[in-house]
Amino acid sequence: MITTDFAPGSPCWLDLGTPDVRAAAAFYGTVLGWEYESMGEGEDTEGGMFRKDGKVVAGLGRLTEEGARPAWMIYYSVTDADATTRAVEHAGGTVRVAPRDLGEWGRMAQYTDPLGGEFAAWQPGRNAGVELVDEPGSLSWTELYTTDAAAAKEFYGDVLGWQYGEMAMPGGEGTYTLITPAGLPEERMHGGLMELPAEHLALAGGRPYWHPVFAVADCDAAVARVTGNGGSVQMGPVDAEGVGRLAVCLDPSNADFVLLTPARG
Repeated sequence: MITTDFAPGSPCWLDLGTPDVRAAAAFYGTVLGWEYESMGEGEDTEGGMFRKDGKVVAGLGRLTEEGARPAWMIYYSVTDADATTRAVEHAGGTVRVAPRDLGEWGRMAQYTDPLGGEFAAWQPGRNAGVELVDEPGSLSWTELYTTDAAAAKEFYGDVLGWQYGEMAMPGGEGTYTLITPAGLPEERMHGGLMELPAEHLALAGGRPYWHPVFAVADCDAAVARVTGNGGSVQMGPVDAEGVGRLAVCLDPSNADFVLLTPARG
C-alpha cells in the first residue's frame, strides 16, 4: 500500500502534463471528484493542484516540451536528488531535467530509464508530497510497462533501491513484478512492472511508460464517467483475482491511467 510517510523510493507526487489545462481539470473533476485549484488567474493559466476532500492529490500543468505526449509523471521520494541523478547516469539512464530547487518546497529532477520510461525524483523540503493516498479518488499504485523487465529491475534497484517479488499472471500470461521500497515489509509494496512487447506499447511509440492507478469506489461507474466525458477505455472493466475490478483508461488527450476498485480483504 502507498502511505504518506514517503519512505525513500516510494511514490510521493504525480502531475499531469496536458495541452489543455481547463479541459483536464474538468475531466478529472468529473471522473474522480477532484477540485482544481489554479496557480494563476485568467484563461491562460499554466496549471495548479487537484484536491480531494480538501487534500492535495496531484498536480496539473500545461505540456510545453516539444514532441512530448500528454502523460502522468510519477515522482519518487529521495533523500538527495543530486546523488540520485548521479546514480541514474551511472546506471545508463538519461537526465531530462537536472536537479533544481522549487523554492522552499523541495528539489526535483526528471529522468528517462535506459529503455525509455520517464520518471522523476522529489527531495522534500517543506512539501513531502501528496496529502491523500490509497483512498477513493487518490493514488493507490504505480505501474511500469516495459520491454525488458530484468533490465528495468536492475536499473531501478540501483537507482532507488527497490526490492522485488514475483507474481504469476492469470492464465499463464507471464510474471508481474511487485515493487517495495528498500528495507520495508511486503505490505508496503507500492507498484509493479510488467514486460510487454514493443508493439503493445503504441501509446508511447513502443517505449516503456509509467502510469498511475487511482482507487475508486465503483470501477464501472467511474468508467462510465470516463467515456461520457471524452475519455476512452483500453481494457476493462475486468476482475483481477486478489486485486479488484480495474480498467485501463485514456483521458481526452490520451494520457493513460488505471481505475481500480480494490478487492475486499
